[in-house]
Amino acid sequence: MKRILQGVDILLIVLLCICILLATALILAMPVMLVPVMLVMVLVGIGIWLNARRIRKLIAKVLRGIGSEEAAQYGVMSLPVPVVILSGKNIIWYNDEFRRQVLNEEDMCLQPINKLFPGMDLHKCACATGQDMEREGKRYTVFGSVAREQDSLYVAYFVENTQLKNKANEYDASRPSYLIIEVDTYDEILRELKESERATFLGQINRLLEDFVGRTSGFLNRVSSSRYIAVLEERHMKEIINSRFEILDKARQIGDGKVAVTLSIGVGRGGKTLRDCQKMAAQALDMALGRGGDQAAVKSNEGFAFYGGVSRSVEKRSKVRSRIVAAALTDLIHQSDSVLIMGHKASDLDAIGAAVGMLRICKMCHKPAAVVVKKKESLAENLIDQMIENGYEGEFLPPEQVLDSITAKTLLIVVDTHLPYLLESKEVYHGCKNVVLIDHHRKCVGFIDNAVITYHEPYASSTCELVSEILQYVSADEKDKLTALEAQALLAGITLDTRTFALHTGVRTFEAAAYLRRMGAETQQVKKLFSTSFAAYEWKSRLVTEAGLYLGCAVVATSGLPPEMAVAVPQAANDLLTIDGVQASFVAVETNGQVNISARSLGEVNVQVIMEQLGGGGHLTMAGGQLKNDTADHARELILAAITQYRENEKKERQALPAKSAKQEP
Repeated sequence: MKRILQGVDILLIVLLCICILLATALILAMPVMLVPVMLVMVLVGIGIWLNARRIRKLIAKVLRGIGSEEAAQYGVMSLPVPVVILSGKNIIWYNDEFRRQVLNEEDMCLQPINKLFPGMDLHKCACATGQDMEREGKRYTVFGSVAREQDSLYVAYFVENTQLKNKANEYDASRPSYLIIEVDTYDEILRELKESERATFLGQINRLLEDFVGRTSGFLNRVSSSRYIAVLEERHMKEIINSRFEILDKARQIGDGKVAVTLSIGVGRGGKTLRDCQKMAAQALDMALGRGGDQAAVKSNEGFAFYGGVSRSVEKRSKVRSRIVAAALTDLIHQSDSVLIMGHKASDLDAIGAAVGMLRICKMCHKPAAVVVKKKESLAENLIDQMIENGYEGEFLPPEQVLDSITAKTLLIVVDTHLPYLLESKEVYHGCKNVVLIDHHRKCVGFIDNAVITYHEPYASSTCELVSEILQYVSADEKDKLTALEAQALLAGITLDTRTFALHTGVRTFEAAAYLRRMGAETQQVKKLFSTSFAAYEWKSRLVTEAGLYLGCAVVATSGLPPEMAVAVPQAANDLLTIDGVQASFVAVETNGQVNISARSLGEVNVQVIMEQLGGGGHLTMAGGQLKNDTADHARELILAAITQYRENEKKERQALPAKSAKQEP
């Protein structure tokens, strides 16, 4: 570079000497030109002197390949990758490799780049990762930079990596997904069939699953009487998810309605190894079963996704697990020095009734126990007052009063919820090392996973039903047996969640109610627990009046409801279901910057799925949720959007049904 600049200096000196000689010859030939020539020579000398440094810099830039588009052309002409220079979005220059690889020896000068690569974004190309583009089967990663900002000049480099990207796509498409398929209530179904029908039934299930996996490149293996595993490639897993697991609908058609056949499927996908996918599939299956079965739960690195779940949970007739839980629970209570029992926020009759039942079990084990509840915020204040009036005043305590008494051997029994954020007190939950969970709601993401004993049965009508069964297997002296008042509390919980034994009931529900009746529960007294004040009835009527109908769902959202009138919210939701054309009801009330939502249905609409979109949960026919720092108007918009999404998914699932199923619809 230095030699080149020195050569330029010598050239300029030589040219200057020639100019001087020519000027001298001109003056000698024409003396009259002396003054003009001298003036021109002075001006040229001054110009060279003033611009010599700038000329040197310009020459240096040109030689380095920067400073002008022509120099940039010379710098990238010989690059082995396609390069194009753009003015705005128009092509003004490209090298030979771009013409050969991208243009196939055609000319596209002054044409817009989007004509070749639609969607090309120069800002994305300027990022470190570039932008992926495709043309005529070839795939490129385009990198770009600004050549001269004032002229909107851009340089784009096209790195052709078709083979690499195809291999990467094939790698992603061939990643394994692990499936665990469970036939719900397998033993109960076989018990209903004759010996000659069982082989046919099992053959239909096997053919269904073999056809399901046979359309893919995966494999199926039966690992127990009611459980199968399958490993599929990701390419086929995407197709199954897009069809929203139509195998669930096909399974319900087995037996032509004589038996209720449903499948629960857990899927693990996106794990680093096959073992990771297997663990994820096992967790997903637990979620599917905990939500009542008849659905597929897919766990990936992004979380859980659920499909199906349109039918009711099938009741398990065997009480073996109740007996096992009763034995394990009493042993754990005996090992503890004290017991705390806690339900969910805004506790209802089911939560308090179940807590009263667990309180009796602790007394049978002769261990001190208390129910943790915020009485003023409870929807079962009538029941709490009745219990306190009958000698239980020291056994219903607020959370702040029990925190100091928690020790390493304190046992916490959580009833009627399995979500930490819905607990009456998070401080009490975090303070207790040993936790027992008893619940009947369908399992949601983020459940309590550190319980020593978990008795979670979504088929049950209520938590009070589960506690009533446990009580029957706990031996007690005559003086420690269940009292009539406690039996009424448990029966009130069952009555609430079954809507007076009209919904979500099974054989075991009535057996539990019969047991409580034998223990002295009086239905007349239970009825009184549901009585409300005249003011609460007025608010309930107002909520029903303000409701509007949307896609078969009654929706009302309002504010101004006094906290002591909160009992009117679920009552209004129940009353709205008595209106013709209402398949589900949603009542949202704003109180103290928080919106409480109560949802109910008669089974045609799965309100649990809708409320899960809003961060809540519950059952197919009964669900709820809370929106913090929100307003009633916004809550209404969210509810309507969730209903719309549910109806769209419902429509997609109907369209995915086989033609045979479509013909059978009325």
